Amino acid sequence: MGEYLGERAVVLGGGMAGLLTARVLSERYRAVVLVERDTILGVTETRRGVPQGHHAHGLLARGQQILEAFFPGLQAELTADGIPSGDLSGRLRWYFNGKRLQQRDSGLLSVSATRPELEAHVRTRVAALANVELRERTVIQSLVATADHARVTGVRVSGDGAEPETILADLVVDATGRGSRSSLWLEELGYERPAEERIKIDLAYTTRQFELDTDPFGDDLAINPVASPANPRGGFFVKLQGNVALLSQTGLLGDHPPRDAEGFLEFAKTLDAPEVYRAVRTAKPITGITSFKVPASVRRRFDRLTRFPAGLLVIGDGVCAFNPVYGQGMTVAAMEADQLARHLDDGGVRPLRFFKEISPTIDVPWDISAGGDLAFPGVEGPRPLKVKMGNAYMAKLHSAATVDGRFTEAFFRSAGLVDPPAALMRPSLVVGVLRAARRAKAAERVAPVAPIGQNPPSSEDLAA
Repeated sequence: MGEYLGERAVVLGGGMAGLLTARVLSERYRAVVLVERDTILGVTETRRGVPQGHHAHGLLARGQQILEAFFPGLQAELTADGIPSGDLSGRLRWYFNGKRLQQRDSGLLSVSATRPELEAHVRTRVAALANVELRERTVIQSLVATADHARVTGVRVSGDGAEPETILADLVVDATGRGSRSSLWLEELGYERPAEERIKIDLAYTTRQFELDTDPFGDDLAINPVASPANPRGGFFVKLQGNVALLSQTGLLGDHPPRDAEGFLEFAKTLDAPEVYRAVRTAKPITGITSFKVPASVRRRFDRLTRFPAGLLVIGDGVCAFNPVYGQGMTVAAMEADQLARHLDDGGVRPLRFFKEISPTIDVPWDISAGGDLAFPGVEGPRPLKVKMGNAYMAKLHSAATVDGRFTEAFFRSAGLVDPPAALMRPSLVVGVLRAARRAKAAERVAPVAPIGQNPPSSEDLAA
């Protein structure tokens, strides 16, 4: 672009939110410095700063679309690197409430890349930008501000045994994630901390990779038995390259998957997709068992503050850290980065306005994940009529999707943050859901069980 908004922008954190933010700022600032405490260049394995990288990750359809727009040809690069991809509702096998959904193509892509693989490809693209400097092994000490604390002017850092230094900047963006210190920094500068909304979930992921001696997937990329109030144990069984697969098991409210080999397999036996256990019980483990715990989903309401220092923004999990089982984090970070680009092009940095602009972007996935969590009786939180009605309807929709793939497609277009939730409430769709759900309930006791690798009977089959 011909005119820059400033001489330098600094991005704190080299995860997906930080990388996408750096990509946006590179077109609007003369120089961008990305500060990260870990070694990241050339790294293709899980790193300390992203412990959740061991586990199954989802890039929702909207996130994939934004990444491709930011980095044209990225999908082709992933495919050339042997990373499989396919339709989100056509080539992923989903179980909800213990029942398998009909599969049907939605036109939305799912990429079976691990978090380190995807991050490495994006990082390579960002590092290639001429005006972006990646500062590895650099620890963030504090913000630097004017004497009256009205504006943030940089960040104090140290690293690799060097003396602490100040990096001056026209804009500092905190993309450090769940552990963000922005609330503390605001308080130190004399500002109010943002209010927090928390939903306690006491979730744990436990993951292991296997070399399979059978093929439970067929043409599918993943088998996903989703936790439900009837069975709060869930899993994500993802086909990687060759005959290697990753199994992430999840447990809510303290019912955490064990970290010993025998307990891990016993937990797998309780999942709603029996083919998962049958595959891993004879498979060869090729990694250790790792766990990652998430005590709560947290939304920090920066959008409700009335004062905020100029020259500072927060993005990604530092604003809203979702329950990761819904796979929303990377996609919402991409959507926020996309909104940041529009914000900067419409008059430059105005922090309070930016937080209000991304609030609707967060509202939809937050309602999806919060509402889904509150379907579990043990999860504490208010359950207004909107949540109760929404959960009741989603149960009907999932039931309808067991006999008709068009409801599976509609659900994942909304869950993938491509279609708005209102799309699921179109009168014609609601009528179809209610009719199909009644057929599914009536057929439960008489419907034949589909062989593994095939769809369950469709509504047409049952009608015949």
